[in-house]
Amino acid sequence: MIDSHAIFNINSDSDFKDLALDIFKFQFKNNRVYRSFCDLLYKHPSEIHSLEAIPFLPIQFFKSHRVVSSQLDSEIVFSSSGTTGSITSNHHVTDTNMYKKSYNKGFEQCYGNIESYAVLALLPSYLEREGSSLIYMVEDFIKKSKHPKSGFYLNDLSGLQRTIKSLEQAQQKTLLIGVSFALLDLVETFNFDLKHTIVMETGGMKGRRKELIRTELHDRLNQGFGTSCIHSEYGMTELLSQAYSKGNGIFESPPWLRVLVRDPEDPLTILPKGKTGGLNIIDLANINSCAFIATQDLGKMHDHNSFEVLGRFDNSDLRGCNLMVF
Repeated sequence: MIDSHAIFNINSDSDFKDLALDIFKFQFKNNRVYRSFCDLLYKHPSEIHSLEAIPFLPIQFFKSHRVVSSQLDSEIVFSSSGTTGSITSNHHVTDTNMYKKSYNKGFEQCYGNIESYAVLALLPSYLEREGSSLIYMVEDFIKKSKHPKSGFYLNDLSGLQRTIKSLEQAQQKTLLIGVSFALLDLVETFNFDLKHTIVMETGGMKGRRKELIRTELHDRLNQGFGTSCIHSEYGMTELLSQAYSKGNGIFESPPWLRVLVRDPEDPLTILPKGKTGGLNIIDLANINSCAFIATQDLGKMHDHNSFEVLGRFDNSDLRGCNLMVF
């Protein structure tokens, strides 16, 4: 049995590697879906001795299978957003405390204690549906902040503008977290000159606007908010951990999350630092589902386990992965 406390007490690369290999063995034994995938690749724990050799489960399996490594019932099921009629991903979480520990410790390591912030959330596309892991996290941040003006703003841009103005006047440290299209709506309606507010975008136009490259999006937001940098959050339904960028497009990972970059033409080959390919995520907080996920994001690795997200695969299925149904 894996000691879950060890996940959040990693102090070195060797700690991470040892624990990741232990979790791989655990999930190979206890996760039926992941075991079947590994068997199809003829991969067995006896021959896996490095992070690069671990098989990464294509993220689409969360759309077609219940991906769990636990006999416990699901405490909550997080679901992804999707267009009408599309199949959504479902992440069956059997221990919500793991998620809470991960996002609280991850935020604290990057930004400090959430209690020192007022937290304002502009996440209409997430609030309008059920099962959002982002809403779950931000709702907890709002409660933990204990600030009377913390809260969600669905479509009340005028109310949000007034709240931001009053918090700025009070020199209150504030986190404004929002989906990209809603933040653009806000700065196209009001002008700001923020000195005490972190603006954090969670990505995605969700069909509401034309997709923009990161630099263009951040330039527009910086101009509208009067800021010098826009922060970003990288997370997804299938993960229990987040990475954060403080404005340069480079995401910093918490100690229990790592990214590897795979060859787009050969998904079993891991590329060196600086090369562009598909992002493979090792999220050790996913101990009760699958900690090794091949995403549909394109990016590259940088120094100190940081990474950059450059876009997504054009096609709906990952190239070279034809083991989707069994």
